[in-house]
Amino acid sequence: MSTENEGTAVPPAPSAPPVPVDAPAASAPQERTAPQGGAPTTPIPPVPQGAPAPAHPGAAHGDPRTQAYGSSAPDASWPPPPPGTPAYAYPAPAGAGDGGGGTDVWGAPYAQQQPAPKSGRGRGGLAVGILIAALVAGGLGGGVGYTLAKNNDDGGGSTTVSASTSGGAVKRDPGTIAGVAAKSLPSTVTIEAESSSGEGGTGTGFVFDTQGHIVTNNHVVADAVGGGKLSATFPDGKKYDAEVVGHAQGYDVAVIKLKNAPSDLKPLTLGDSDKVAVGDSTIAIGAPFGLSNTVTTGIISAKNRPVASSDGSGSNASYMSALQTDASINPGNSGGPLLDAQGNVIGINSAIQSTGSGGLGGSSQSGSIGLGFAIPINQAKYVAQQLIKTGKPVYAKIGASVSLEDSSGGAKITEQGASGSDAVEAGGPAADAGLKPGDVITKLDDRVIDSGPTLIGEIWTHKPGDKVTITYERGGKTHTVQLTLASRDGDG
Repeated sequence: MSTENEGTAVPPAPSAPPVPVDAPAASAPQERTAPQGGAPTTPIPPVPQGAPAPAHPGAAHGDPRTQAYGSSAPDASWPPPPPGTPAYAYPAPAGAGDGGGGTDVWGAPYAQQQPAPKSGRGRGGLAVGILIAALVAGGLGGGVGYTLAKNNDDGGGSTTVSASTSGGAVKRDPGTIAGVAAKSLPSTVTIEAESSSGEGGTGTGFVFDTQGHIVTNNHVVADAVGGGKLSATFPDGKKYDAEVVGHAQGYDVAVIKLKNAPSDLKPLTLGDSDKVAVGDSTIAIGAPFGLSNTVTTGIISAKNRPVASSDGSGSNASYMSALQTDASINPGNSGGPLLDAQGNVIGINSAIQSTGSGGLGGSSQSGSIGLGFAIPINQAKYVAQQLIKTGKPVYAKIGASVSLEDSSGGAKITEQGASGSDAVEAGGPAADAGLKPGDVITKLDDRVIDSGPTLIGEIWTHKPGDKVTITYERGGKTHTVQLTLASRDGDG
């Protein structure tokens, strides 16, 4: 950012009383003329013999994603069409997408003209005397400083102060960032995923249990699904082959398992993302741009941030009601833990907003601008447990198709569902609650719904069987109904 000094005029040359006749005679100093006819100024007095010359007085200075969707009307539960660009903090394979000024120095040189001499001692003589003293003192100070430095060099003494203990011996309390990092790093891994064609990238994961399960993002391991290669490397350099246990495209959560897992695995402690407050401290661990075991810090910037993103394949869309953080998150951080100040996992780092594409994610690998998004751990924990248990995700649904167009008025139930199906599923929760095509859902419980993607993200924070309150508008009137969420297994 360039800093400009505007609207400040250059100060005029200062005026000084003329030098009296009986001032010490000296060789005429170099004369300078004041700019714009400025008043004559006191000449620079000569430097007394033997005094070091003064140094030249230099002047050096030293949103969530609000992508406009098409007018298609997929089912609110599945499968929603993917956004157009990826939003993942995950490096794509080579050749693919995603995956000063200083202060102005003002020089106002002005020349000094020799004034006509006048009789009598006045303030001018005193000014010259003070100036000469200042010059001599300046020279003396420089000489003294040089002498002290020379004596220190010659005598072998030192003015530095050494710490009583080295950095490795310092005790770091558990609540400090260093303490949290020391405890959590051994339980994080750098994941390398490679497809059968050799394409892939790097992401992050963390130890979920002592059986060798690692939780990460779906888009981190997607390349390895169906015959690819997968490995996980711990900070101590130990590397293990791994396999995908289950993955959920909609949630963007995946679980992998280490082959020949060590017996001393220490799972990270899971926190409660529902109790996180804006302003809470955050610590992110990951492998940004392949730099494994990187720790960054920040705060919770916002909660319940609706984010819609894609892994760029054209079919894998995910929706989340995310935790927003300003902790630095870059491609490669995906799947890594977002920790609170005590080291508890409160989210899985998944997406970033980038200026490279003007929106969330994008085709270029731009760096962090302080807008990162994490899947709340309460949701991710439920998904991971389902994946470990059955290998398939379970999604909550209301049984109605909503428009995915970007809007602020709510989630509108479309006239027709995906592939020509009914917009309101017969016998589904929405139908049982009396919802009809054309209704606009504006709230789910106490969450304001401004679009279809926001509604999907909020529904997926719940489990099948949960009861929710839907507020909707029909014919200019507001209505409220309660319904019980149904379920759908798999990404289908």
